[in-house]
Amino acid sequence: MRATRRTLFLTAALLAATTGARLPRTPPPADPYETLRRRWLQLALGNAYDPTTAPWAPRLAETGRLARAHLTTMSPTPTSLWPGHPFDPPSHITFSYGRLWTMTQAYLQPGTGATGDQDLLAAVLRGLDHLAATVYHPATTPHGNWWEWRIGSPRLLMDITAALHERLGAERIAAACAAVGHFVPDSALRDYSGTSTGANRVDLCRVVALRGVLARDGTRIALARDALSPVFRYVTDGDGLYADGSFVQHTRVAYTGTYGQVLLDGLGRLLALLAGSPWEVTDPDRHNVLDAVEHAFAPLVHDGLVMDGVSGRAISRGLSRSGDSGISQSDHSRGHALIAAITLLADAAAPAERERWYGRVKGWIQRDTGSPVLTDPQFGVADLARLHAAAASPAAPAPEPPGHRLFAAMDRAVHRRPRFTAHIAMASDRIAHYECGNGENPRGWHTGAGMLCWWAAGQPTDQYTDWYWPTVDWYRLSGTTVSTRPLPDRAGGEWGEPRPGVRWVGGATDGVYAAIGQHLKGLGSTLEARKSWFCLDDAVVCLGAGITCADGVPVETVVDNRNLGPDGAQPFVRGRGWAHLEGHGGWLVPGGQCLRVLREDRTGAWSDINAGGSHERRTRRWQTLWLDHGTDPDGAAYVYVLLPGASRGEVAARAADRHWMTVLANDPGRQAVAVPRLGLLAANFWRADTVGPLTASAGASVLVRRQGLTATLHVSEPPRTGRPLDISWETPDHPVRRVLRVGEGVEVIREGPRLGLRVTPGRACATHECEVALAP
Repeated sequence: MRATRRTLFLTAALLAATTGARLPRTPPPADPYETLRRRWLQLALGNAYDPTTAPWAPRLAETGRLARAHLTTMSPTPTSLWPGHPFDPPSHITFSYGRLWTMTQAYLQPGTGATGDQDLLAAVLRGLDHLAATVYHPATTPHGNWWEWRIGSPRLLMDITAALHERLGAERIAAACAAVGHFVPDSALRDYSGTSTGANRVDLCRVVALRGVLARDGTRIALARDALSPVFRYVTDGDGLYADGSFVQHTRVAYTGTYGQVLLDGLGRLLALLAGSPWEVTDPDRHNVLDAVEHAFAPLVHDGLVMDGVSGRAISRGLSRSGDSGISQSDHSRGHALIAAITLLADAAAPAERERWYGRVKGWIQRDTGSPVLTDPQFGVADLARLHAAAASPAAPAPEPPGHRLFAAMDRAVHRRPRFTAHIAMASDRIAHYECGNGENPRGWHTGAGMLCWWAAGQPTDQYTDWYWPTVDWYRLSGTTVSTRPLPDRAGGEWGEPRPGVRWVGGATDGVYAAIGQHLKGLGSTLEARKSWFCLDDAVVCLGAGITCADGVPVETVVDNRNLGPDGAQPFVRGRGWAHLEGHGGWLVPGGQCLRVLREDRTGAWSDINAGGSHERRTRRWQTLWLDHGTDPDGAAYVYVLLPGASRGEVAARAADRHWMTVLANDPGRQAVAVPRLGLLAANFWRADTVGPLTASAGASVLVRRQGLTATLHVSEPPRTGRPLDISWETPDHPVRRVLRVGEGVEVIREGPRLGLRVTPGRACATHECEVALAP
């Protein structure tokens, strides 16, 4: 967006840390600390926007309204700053600093109706003094949640101190820096371990860097800069960014959607803050994070939302009953925050890279019509200004690119086709069944049991947004195989503790299609199963085998569970071996399996699944489809096919076509399908075995794509033993004439009608390739 003279004047005015009546003297060019402080305020408070026009004017007015309300209700006591928010638990300390930050913004920013209000400023100073005297000072021993002391409160305190620097005086600034130094000592950045990893490390660096700016301590700024280096490097276990695009936090939780967003946002701010200064970030590995925008983050954003399978316990947050502004959280709001972080980080990208990112951002903005990005109430004017600038850039809006992305290190897969997008969430001894903690998400038990979420092209994207989690049957999440044995809240433990003792989870992909598999062991259950998903052009073929359980209760595979809204009346039709739900898509259930169907209304509140959630109760209508394997099954199996976005006629026609796809095997040793029209053969070997023309010497996932007289084999080793793996492919009608290309870790040990490969797989479940030419 082009800045006018009026806009630039107003921008300068909002950066004034005075009453707003007079601009401060321009700092000497030789003062790098003051330069950094003012740059931080531009990042935090925004620039190049007109506060008299939408969407900024109403947002500024709302900030002023909240600030005046906080001013009116502030009532310091020895144990609180606002009534009803005592300092124990420590989250209320962060809450108090959060209100003071809102008041600070209203005082500094133009158009709030409280700009330069001396009573408001006096209240902020009184609040800072009260917190410093009673609770947030070097004599306090932290207790409860460490995050509040080391990240939540100091991050806000440093922002307030930077913003009101000229009004605080040296004593208050020194007290703020001393308190932060006590709770966030330099030792917190010396070892990359414990709670100082991934997104948490970035937040800690942010606090320490700003403390260095305010205390005019270049050594501390350098410490914060250098402590970012471990974040830039790819990890092979635990927290951080993986080479395959996975992002893990809390050691074993797939967390791209929330902690990943925090990492991108924090790095965007620090890279921008330090650019061109004596403390500029020059670590060459920083490009790993920049590359991750398209490699790791964008694949998990769909039309503006970020997929719930990578948001951990945040899926339970929804509408809070304690928030000042009543802003709710959803897959869309989390997606918007991630988009804003990408826009912020774009300043650190190369011009061509930035142009691509802006194209992605513009595409998401255009397609998210149900929950518009550019008016999302979670954003302050700074984020809004950056988003509007990206929207006004000359970059062409980019569509969602089709393809398959397997995030093997966090047991997640995303399949994109022109007609639909699907996401599969799994669990292993590396990645938790689910995460709960801080009173959040106590019933997410089965979200890692193969939950398959999907969105059909051209249909509303609110399937998992519209009161999905408060009203869903947690034992019937789409795609999962579960024991119906009742589980207590927080079953298995908190913070990602519950993990199944299995290794074989992953698959192989050529970037278009995929074979994905999960050795499933139930949480708090004797359930065991082998599950496979073969991701095709317009369908996902779902196989299950070896389903065994001795819990004394029925075991079910949930074919699907669709949220129909408050009073959904979408027609549901069944035919021989198929079913169709208008406005959603269809399912094939071959072989005479008995598909159970239920349409029911379910009522719930966010407080049912989150201690801080709203008590408001809503009802949603659900269409549930499942296969009943009976009580204590021994070796049960299933086959069904998901056809997202398909019409009723297309589903019926596909059910009648007996030749479009063949299930070659579905047992505890192997699961495989052939799709002749795609030239595709896909198999998951749970152990050494043979299926059709393929033989594997150990557990493996294999995808064969044949196009004319060329074929490519894609092989991975999901058990991740790292031991060499032999694959043979018999092609008597079209023997291998020559090898065209072999990928890393692949050795051709035999050509001809029985191709033999030896794969040295490593331990990352990477897909290895071999391309061959076939004889006519």
